[in-house]
Amino acid sequence: MPEVTITSPDGTFTAYLAIPKNEKGPGILVIQEIFGINQDMRDHCDAMAAEGYFALCPDLYWRQEAGVQLTDKSKAEWEKAGQLYYSFDADKAVEDLQISLTYLRTVQGCTGKVGSMGFCLGGLLAYLMASRTDSDCNVGYYGVGIEKKLGEAGNIRTPTLLHIAEQDQFVPNEIQSQIKLGLHENSNITIHSYPHMDHAFARHNGTHYDAANTKLARKRTMDAFETALKD
Repeated sequence: MPEVTITSPDGTFTAYLAIPKNEKGPGILVIQEIFGINQDMRDHCDAMAAEGYFALCPDLYWRQEAGVQLTDKSKAEWEKAGQLYYSFDADKAVEDLQISLTYLRTVQGCTGKVGSMGFCLGGLLAYLMASRTDSDCNVGYYGVGIEKKLGEAGNIRTPTLLHIAEQDQFVPNEIQSQIKLGLHENSNITIHSYPHMDHAFARHNGTHYDAANTKLARKRTMDAFETALKD
């Protein structure tokens, strides 16, 4: 069942669903980067399924263009991704993610405990999942734009983990400091910084992929999900 259809008040959209081998476990909502549900996102879902989680990655570009699958390998793909990003409605996306979260909880075999994990654009959306939805645990990788939503930090009452790349070309050091300062009083939020890492260090086969830091961030992520989602 690699692709499912989800119904929202505004229409229907598709999502990639990876199922654990024993067909029982918690759920993870995998939130796309600016490149759509590409091979990297599907790989993340498959990796989570291998760890015993139902992993669902919804198409958040469906209102603009359904089925987008881009990479970071060409200028043309970057330009298209940028166009989609700048016309993207994050508030509507969070609504779609809440609907997807509710859907995932109803999948046969899912225990009902569901977290979220997002990358880049999805890193911001994972933060908003923490502040606006009933997700049980949230992990954001190198989220872009979190500093504009720091006023929502007080709404976060579930475990939330943020991975920050210290040399992120899209999140300058002063913005990183602003994020850390704005979130440090909320004990539900844990921030990990990765020295010398650029944006998207955990993107499989990406330009800035770093195996060692991806492994470290993944261990921290899986530990958080294990504690929050598994009995």
